Amino acid sequence: MDKPQGWTSFDVVNYVRKMVAELEEKKPKNTKVGHTGTLDPQATGLLVLCVGSYTKKVPELIKQDKTYEVELTLGKVSTTGDSEGEITGVSDKVPSKKDVAGVISGFVGEIEQTPPAYSAIKVNGKRAYELARAGKEVKLEPRIVTINSINDVEYEYPKVTFTADVGSGTYIRSLAEDIGEKLGTGAYMSALRRTKVGDKSIDDAIDPKKLTSEFLQKTLV
Repeated sequence: MDKPQGWTSFDVVNYVRKMVAELEEKKPKNTKVGHTGTLDPQATGLLVLCVGSYTKKVPELIKQDKTYEVELTLGKVSTTGDSEGEITGVSDKVPSKKDVAGVISGFVGEIEQTPPAYSAIKVNGKRAYELARAGKEVKLEPRIVTINSINDVEYEYPKVTFTADVGSGTYIRSLAEDIGEKLGTGAYMSALRRTKVGDKSIDDAIDPKKLTSEFLQKTLV
């Protein structure tokens, strides 16, 4: 599926689950549909779904590499690391193109990354974002993640765009914040689109609003 902006990943799962249930003449609660990697509401792009017995493959498919088209905004930070949070200006510094390219290239390879507080990681049985939204302090431990490549870097202050191919468990919001910190300007992820999950491409995805029973039935055969 090509997740639209403003939809949660569960919105897409729930939407497809109802359609599959109608095809199979079941109740939605008895229909298995799961996704293979969360996309935040403001992000768009490829959301690979598993239906029926294929939901058993979700843990395996979540571990696949992913490719994103990323936009950062320099000079400001966000409480959530993206455009959904409270945004504050922190610096008027304008880095050179050479500085931006150099800093970004330094993040390719295995890096230590701390997941954002507003994430789905569980802390003592609760999602981190639930605790953060309740005003509680969330402390997540850094982890090693892999940035396979960062290409097509374009920079026109305050916007930086690039394509990132990353390993499982990588948070692009954290990458954006880390790039901003390294540049001394601050930064937040202002746009994100996922274009690949493993060997699956956005070119083969469909907007859920354009999904028909006929298309779904053909796909599931």
